[in-house]
Amino acid sequence: MNPTAPKGHIRQANAAVILAAAERVFASAGFGGATMAAIADAAGLPKANLHYYFGSKKELYRAVLDSTLQNWLAPTHGITPDADPATALAAYIRDKMRQGRERPHASRVFANELLHGGTEIADLLATTLRGLVQNKAAVIDQWVAQGRMAPVDSTHLFFTIWSATQTYADFDVQVCAVLGRVELTDADHERATRHVVSLLLRGCGLPTE
Repeated sequence: MNPTAPKGHIRQANAAVILAAAERVFASAGFGGATMAAIADAAGLPKANLHYYFGSKKELYRAVLDSTLQNWLAPTHGITPDADPATALAAYIRDKMRQGRERPHASRVFANELLHGGTEIADLLATTLRGLVQNKAAVIDQWVAQGRMAPVDSTHLFFTIWSATQTYADFDVQVCAVLGRVELTDADHERATRHVVSLLLRGCGLPTE
């Protein structure tokens, strides 16, 4: 780290490094198997640094989940009443695919948490996530009412988008096996993204890219 950088920037950068390392360790070992020592090793930082930024393993785990959810929700800002439905939905789907590509471990940690009941983020799911989906679903309902897209169940459309986009991160082993890959290439990912965008837009009665 640059010692002359503002302290706020240093803190932000260190926290980002720790979160990225935690994503990898929690994804591979689960919450129970992960240790602060292993996360510190993955981050290349002394264990004491982790406790300075995050007081406990549970606090760090919660931070990973919260960060992942906030990043996933941010791209929905383009879904507004005045937006073009095809453009807004395609941008959201593409961003979700990109995030899965860039942060697959975060996606797997989140998926594993949900598979185990989602107890650590039940409050976020029932408040932040529910409120945002209700708000954006209302926008989609408005588009439908205006005849700008085909009738769809706006709430379940989000479930469909999430399942279609996150599968390439959460179940990449299955995808790679079927495609005969050791790991997905950039071309594979772009092919998948085009498919998911096209399929979902057609299902909404919207023009494809």
